[in-house]
Amino acid sequence: MGVLREQMEREMVLRRMALRTRQAYVAQVVALAKHYRRSPDQLTEQEIQSYLLYLIEERRLARSSCLQALHGLRFFYHETLKQAEMNFGVPRSRSPQKLPQIMSREEIERLFAAAVQFKHRVFLMTTYAAGLRLSEVCALKVGDIDSTRMTLRIEQGKGNKDRYSLLSPRLLKDLRHYWKMDRPAVWLFPASRTPDRPITPHAAQKIYYAARDRAKIKKRVGIHGLRHAFATHLLEGGTDVHTIQRLLGHGDIHTTLRYCHLAQQRITATRSPLELLGT
Repeated sequence: MGVLREQMEREMVLRRMALRTRQAYVAQVVALAKHYRRSPDQLTEQEIQSYLLYLIEERRLARSSCLQALHGLRFFYHETLKQAEMNFGVPRSRSPQKLPQIMSREEIERLFAAAVQFKHRVFLMTTYAAGLRLSEVCALKVGDIDSTRMTLRIEQGKGNKDRYSLLSPRLLKDLRHYWKMDRPAVWLFPASRTPDRPITPHAAQKIYYAARDRAKIKKRVGIHGLRHAFATHLLEGGTDVHTIQRLLGHGDIHTTLRYCHLAQQRITATRSPLELLGT
């Protein structure tokens, strides 16, 4: 699907879609074509619907994976092929609402201490201290550090939006020490073998999981858990939800409000109505 792939890529670039989203959508169309061993522009609406049911019933993919397939295929047929009449979807069932596990402050400190290299430690500290997404911390540049205003500039984060986050004095001190040691030129955390390029998300994930295992943290928390911990710990410390929303770059306040369910200190500090009886 060489020509179709180029056409799809062009449509997504014009809409300024993120690289990882573009890659995921193309992969979904490629998987569909491999499944039927035919060009995707020759498939019928019924065949596409059958493929989505195959993902659900036979491959038993998670609902989030099925929805990604749905969105990728819809984009291809509606936007690339201009076949707006194509109508297919996955069954709408209520997905279970699971709250993520949150690392405690003590676990966060253990994670930092378990990093083998100082560069790795500062990378993890920056991710937590500013509440960054993985793609955002990988793309940081030396020039994004503003020690005068004590801010970190996040350029073109999710939704292609720029924003500012916190630069803590403790992090600034370690960043300066790291810069004296490694002298990064453009990218704040360059790749080890190709310093003219930023660290890859894959390499960053390896750094995190190696430190998590050495720290003996048993919670099943990925590197995105540092962002969850950032928001939750801020909320527990008394920061208002609207400020946290701006720091995280959430477009919808409801996305930020879920951290109210994770703030353990607020929960444990709340008195049960049983204690109010007879008073």
